[in-house]
Amino acid sequence: MNRFGLTFAVPRGALFGATLDALEGIDVDTGEVRINDRRLLFEDVGVVTMRPSDVPTYVEAGAADLGIVGKDVLMEQREREVLELLDLGYGACRMVLATVAGEPDPAAEALRRLGVMRVATKYPRLAARWFEDTGRQAEIVEVKGSVELAPLTGLVEAIVDLTATGTTLRENGLVVREEIVTSTARLIANPVAHKLRADAVDAVVEGLRGS
Repeated sequence: MNRFGLTFAVPRGALFGATLDALEGIDVDTGEVRINDRRLLFEDVGVVTMRPSDVPTYVEAGAADLGIVGKDVLMEQREREVLELLDLGYGACRMVLATVAGEPDPAAEALRRLGVMRVATKYPRLAARWFEDTGRQAEIVEVKGSVELAPLTGLVEAIVDLTATGTTLRENGLVVREEIVTSTARLIANPVAHKLRADAVDAVVEGLRGS
């Protein structure tokens, strides 16, 4: 177990490397985590790795005391009873509305005609709230794989997705029409752990804030 006596939920994927670097900065030994691609639980150092979308679930349930996850996931799963403690500042990306380049903006057309636009996304709740808040009607199509494929095949008129550099969108002939929100990595806590292990949690927050 690490010196804090806490269990950290760490997301595999885009935030993985920077998250391990952040933990190293507060003296959590992540060497074993870095060299084991298939192993998920590292009890000796208090780290459990998982899909980003599962981090709030594990933290809410108390299977992990703390977790690191993108703001995009927290916005999609805002019903989760977790505490957001700190913006860690890394892993910045944008949630955007994108369509096929060169075509009229279907979002603007839908608003002008009071029509319904079909939108593919991995973030159905976030997208639905955003369209509702901006006074537009959208039929949300949830997809699990490559969202960029959906407008190219005629399944939808637009997508809502994360992008860091925009390269994948450009390579697939898509263009950003609107920016919805900027996402960065956030430190979250189980409410009970935050109360009962306050000194340890505060030490982690201070360490990550200063690293």
